[in-house]
Amino acid sequence: MAVPESLSLAQARRIALAAQGFTDPAPAGAPTRRHLRRVLDRVGLIQMDSVNVLQRAHYLPLYSRLGPYPTTLLDAAAYRRPRDLFEYWGHEASLVPVGLHAALRWRMARARTEAWGGMRRIAAEQPGLVAWVRDEVAAKGPLTAAEIEHDAPRETGNWGWNWSAVKRALEFLFWAGEVTAAGRTTSFARRYDLPERVLPAAALEEPTPTDAEAYRTLVAVAARSLGVAAEPELRDYFRLPVAGARAAVAELAEAGELLPVRVHGWRQPAWLHARARLPRRVRGNTLVSPFDPVVWERGRAERLFDFSYRIEIYVPAPQRVHGYYVLPFLQGERFTARVDLKADRKARVLRVPAAWLESGADPGETALALAAELYRLAGWLGLDAVAPPAVGDLAAPLAAALAGVSGVP
Repeated sequence: MAVPESLSLAQARRIALAAQGFTDPAPAGAPTRRHLRRVLDRVGLIQMDSVNVLQRAHYLPLYSRLGPYPTTLLDAAAYRRPRDLFEYWGHEASLVPVGLHAALRWRMARARTEAWGGMRRIAAEQPGLVAWVRDEVAAKGPLTAAEIEHDAPRETGNWGWNWSAVKRALEFLFWAGEVTAAGRTTSFARRYDLPERVLPAAALEEPTPTDAEAYRTLVAVAARSLGVAAEPELRDYFRLPVAGARAAVAELAEAGELLPVRVHGWRQPAWLHARARLPRRVRGNTLVSPFDPVVWERGRAERLFDFSYRIEIYVPAPQRVHGYYVLPFLQGERFTARVDLKADRKARVLRVPAAWLESGADPGETALALAAELYRLAGWLGLDAVAPPAVGDLAAPLAAALAGVSGVP
């Protein structure tokens, strides 16, 4: 691509979607480890979340880019040798390529000052307990917190985070890189073990870079994955310190890896990755996770797609606008709808509590494309049917389209 001085908003959208892997060809057959690695090369890391009303969040970005795939493919890449991924704090809790372990050691080294409050306190106030917990993992790992904590006291009054002292000690050690996740139980609990028993030796033996070198590596990954971005978005991808990220951007620009560019309608200066691609168009229809990197940074989603998006999981039900677990629908290069979804595994039905049309989208075309995608998603989840939506301004046309796809009169 010739280096432009400015980009239209449509060009910036297509560059961003190509960088995220939405223009890559679909696998000809069943997706393989090679396809998974291609997606990882595009997105840089995968965010995790414990909510399981539809599907665990880390499985969805691969579905959005590859279509239906066996989730065991990602499980093997993260939790079996040879591992491509390890769990750590990247963009929140994440699955991160093992090749980035060295570039994240600066964060591990700052655990005593930058880990969440409960973790810092346990390290400062009960170092003996922390050391004992580490010794337990070393002697008996992999272990869950429940297999260590027994009757350890729990704090109360912090909904969702009533961790025992042992759990906080384990999470401090995890932040510090002294333990890692060997796997997950069926209830999504981490199984902790020592890094040397889990991670590839090559990743652990890689020399630790300076902080500046690490920031430059991580900003470079973010820039490649975003395609075109403002500086705060490059920083946010791995939640980097402001000064360190800005210095890394300047160094990458000096090296010619980042190119200054103006994007129509953006107030902030933008940076274009030197190897970014500008496709002529973006095809395909897919639902994306609330935790997909294409919508991580909400301001970016608004500027790129004119798409105002908020996760309402933690909003009281009467105050929700669109629903509990709402997935955006990417139709070509625009988000044309959003749907609140729930997998009713007992009834084997994909529930659609609400369906909403985005401004400017055609309700008939959107409903037809979305109906097909909902049935594709249901099949991937092992569900037999899709229930008509209960509420929303797209509910009626989507219900009709769903009936047409299923063949129900």
